[in-house]
Amino acid sequence: MKETDSVDYYLELVRFSKTQNNYKDCLNLSQKAIDFAILTKNPKKIAHSYSMLGEIYIELKKYDYAIDVFKKSIVIYNTLEYSPEQAYTYYNIGICYMEKYNFKIAELYFNKAFAIFNTLKIQSAIDMLNLQKAIIYKQKGKKKLANDIFLELISKNDTANLNNILSEAYYQIGISENENYRYNLSINYLNRALKANLKNLDQKAKIALALSDSYEKNGNINKSLFYLKKHMQLNDSILYDIHTKIGINDVNSFKNSETLKQIEQLDKEKKSQEKAQIFSKLVNILAISLVIILTILSIILYKNNVIRSRSNELLREKNFELQIAKDKAEKASQARAEFLSTVSHELRTPLNAINGITHLLLEENPKKNQLNYLNSLKFSGHYLLTFINEILEINRIDSNKIEIEYIDFNLKKLLLDIQNSMHEIATINNNKFSIEIDDKIPEILQGDPTKLSQIFINLINNALKFTKNGEVKVIAKLLETGDDFSKINFAVEDTGIGIPKEKQETIFESFSQGSIEINRKYGGTGLGLTIVKKLIDLLGGEITLKSEVNVGTTFYFELNLRHGNEVIKVEKPKYYSDEMLLGKKILVVEDNKINQMVTKKMLEKKGMICKIIDTGEDSIEILSKENDFDLVLMDVHLPGINGTVATEQIRKFDTLKPIIALTAISLNENRETLLSFGITDVITKPFEPENFYNIMAINMV
Repeated sequence: MKETDSVDYYLELVRFSKTQNNYKDCLNLSQKAIDFAILTKNPKKIAHSYSMLGEIYIELKKYDYAIDVFKKSIVIYNTLEYSPEQAYTYYNIGICYMEKYNFKIAELYFNKAFAIFNTLKIQSAIDMLNLQKAIIYKQKGKKKLANDIFLELISKNDTANLNNILSEAYYQIGISENENYRYNLSINYLNRALKANLKNLDQKAKIALALSDSYEKNGNINKSLFYLKKHMQLNDSILYDIHTKIGINDVNSFKNSETLKQIEQLDKEKKSQEKAQIFSKLVNILAISLVIILTILSIILYKNNVIRSRSNELLREKNFELQIAKDKAEKASQARAEFLSTVSHELRTPLNAINGITHLLLEENPKKNQLNYLNSLKFSGHYLLTFINEILEINRIDSNKIEIEYIDFNLKKLLLDIQNSMHEIATINNNKFSIEIDDKIPEILQGDPTKLSQIFINLINNALKFTKNGEVKVIAKLLETGDDFSKINFAVEDTGIGIPKEKQETIFESFSQGSIEINRKYGGTGLGLTIVKKLIDLLGGEITLKSEVNVGTTFYFELNLRHGNEVIKVEKPKYYSDEMLLGKKILVVEDNKINQMVTKKMLEKKGMICKIIDTGEDSIEILSKENDFDLVLMDVHLPGINGTVATEQIRKFDTLKPIIALTAISLNENRETLLSFGITDVITKPFEPENFYNIMAINMV
């Protein structure tokens, strides 16, 4: 298969998965299509792939997600010639806002879609849009204008088979006639709506409910009961379809069988009613008392129907109130995330000064009685940095700022690298740390190795911390393999203190630990397992645990990972030496006076020459005149123009000089975004001294 055909191939797989109700594969395959479209630099296919993903989100009722990807699609479509796909994407955005009860914005997008369809002279699509616009007019109280459009749609013969437009138009007019107390006309239009509808169960259900209401107000109680029963049967069928998530063929079979049962039941009811009428006449002649009893029963049934109608209306109102409350809760959650992100970001700058000054004091041979204080300060700074990083990580996940990567990686190498990096931690408590990897697991897999590493590091670090003179083991076992994927079970076992049963249900909640005594003895923020669970959920897995006090704990999770096809090139780690830094001339762009002092001291400690300036404007002016600096340390947040804008300006006349960003990275920043401005590398505040020197040396080679 050619690479250029891969997009169409994956989109075809998406359509197939939708027929199987396999929405997880739909999302993954849509992302594949987007990746290949970007790889082949085909704008039309990129836009089409994003649009397909948006349609999946609509089916999952994730309207905010759908709006996001549809807008990405529109940005690309707007660079191309007008097309039906572009107009249909505008239409879908309008549908999303209709579902969110934001009719004003929905109308704007419908107007954009209308303009394109009108230019392309696609009449069927224009009818579809006119229907939605008429519904919006009706919501705004412009009922006459809305009814004129509905009547115009009804007058067209070619509308009947296009997305139930004719049925919806009849329904809307029927509702209007009901509101105007013209019940016979209402029943007439609603019956036409039901007849025009072919397959849309949701639409049939609401038409049946409207017919029940109109017949009730018109005095025909039997008909009202009949359509109310039909509405309830359709609702049950819809709920069954949603909750069971069965395939399309199964749904059709189910609906066909249910339809046959309904037809048989209706025939029986009709015959029963005819017999009842004959019998009623005979009984009226023979016994007046029995007629009175039947009349009383009918009145009771009528009142029950009225009560049920009022209950349904109340339920609809409560559902609407619930949606409003949900929107408010989401806004509150977003505000909380932004607040915590801002606080975390602002704490990094003074923490950088604390950690930096502590490092400098430790390097200057302090007195023994001072050494304990400085080591305690260093530990506290590291603890606070870990806490800030974990808060920021949880906010990123909750705010949907994290994207899942699908890249090739070597699972065995990933686990061995983690084992090597945590060897010293294992020796602190005299623990044996081993790894067991099933030989049947493919060498190269495809997924997100960064997030997988985060999961293992958190779980292993916990196991080593809570185990003493024991054993910690990581096991990877192949459960199932297919043509292009492997299902793998991962386990992290330890022989540590264990988790009490009453704490196991809440152990994954934020700031949750076994007990106050455990927190005091072992330390920790109580956020590590929260991050683990959220990351595993993002990757499509589920984590469980098995634990016994004083025996040990095992965490399990399973992931489906696709097979990779690229050869992984192992790069040798680069290390620096003091000789590589000696005599280098560094320009520091930093406005914080304390950070200026700390950075200068750290540079001069390694024999480097340092010049400090306060603003991005000064950095542009100096570098345009002086070209003898070996490297620039650029703070991202500066007064005036920020570090990224300054870097863009510098790159216009100097494309080679290493420029390293110093940033207290926040919720809306990431490494890739900063590099896109021409920055060579990134050092996050507060920085580790060894990492600080190493990154500088590597970029000056």
